[in-house]
Amino acid sequence: MTAFLQALASGLALGAIYGLIALGFNITYATTKTFNFGQGAFLVPGSLVGVSLLLLAAGKPHFGNLTQAEMTMTAYVLATIASVVVVGAIGVALYYCAIKPFVGAGGLNWVLSTIGFGIIMQNTALAIWGPASIAVPSPLGSEVWRIAGAGIRPQEVLIAVVAVAVMVGLDIVLRKTRFGKALRAVAFNPQAAAIVGINVESIVIAAFVISSALAGLAGILIAPITTASVFIGLGVALKAFSAAIVGGLTSPRGCMLGGFLLGVVEALVGLWRAEMREITIFLLIIIVLVVRPSGLMGARSVEKI
Repeated sequence: MTAFLQALASGLALGAIYGLIALGFNITYATTKTFNFGQGAFLVPGSLVGVSLLLLAAGKPHFGNLTQAEMTMTAYVLATIASVVVVGAIGVALYYCAIKPFVGAGGLNWVLSTIGFGIIMQNTALAIWGPASIAVPSPLGSEVWRIAGAGIRPQEVLIAVVAVAVMVGLDIVLRKTRFGKALRAVAFNPQAAAIVGINVESIVIAAFVISSALAGLAGILIAPITTASVFIGLGVALKAFSAAIVGGLTSPRGCMLGGFLLGVVEALVGLWRAEMREITIFLLIIIVLVVRPSGLMGARSVEKI
């Protein structure tokens, strides 16, 4: 029972990361019917920029290891905000370099362009930070909390709380605000949205900024668990994309659900046999898509706005 609770806690934290990135896939797909297949690479600056800022603030070079004393909650929050802003700005560059030339042109050229953008970004990070991983202490310390006998790391709780808060906040923005309604209008019919005065390109750029910023946030959140590294993104992004497909690519709530579902399944199967995690996850994806091709919460009817 203790092992089950521990795996459940780890799975929820991991699932929260998947959900955040999956939400990014949803937003860009809804507005442009494209994905950023280099999304995993956006976790890299998300983690490394924040860690480097913390190192520089401590009077150290931009790479190296942080001590627990140098990692306060205030410093971590400021570094997180800075990372999200930087990665959001990179999202603007992504749109102009890899998406805009192919929007509405048909074909799949944007697939290679987004993959290429991600590779360029990852190798740029490799040139700046090198291949070594950077150990990042949690702002909440390294003491393990005990809940019903299960050991839960404070950073896992922080990840789940922040991710759920961001998801709920974004859900409210999309459903209740003028910006959210404009984004949904662009997703439904860009031409009609432009006729009623919505600046479609600004909304699309905002969608890529939000998508990129979510990946950046995921990168700095997960760094104290996985370490900050140039190579952290690909596997996480692949799982997040799978979560979006399972939950329903057209549904923000479905993407969140898919993230948590995959995270928990991965952790629980890992209790049994670690090598079965990937097999189980992709079998689950196949089963879900056979039963519900649009995903668990994917839309099947035309949405009215």
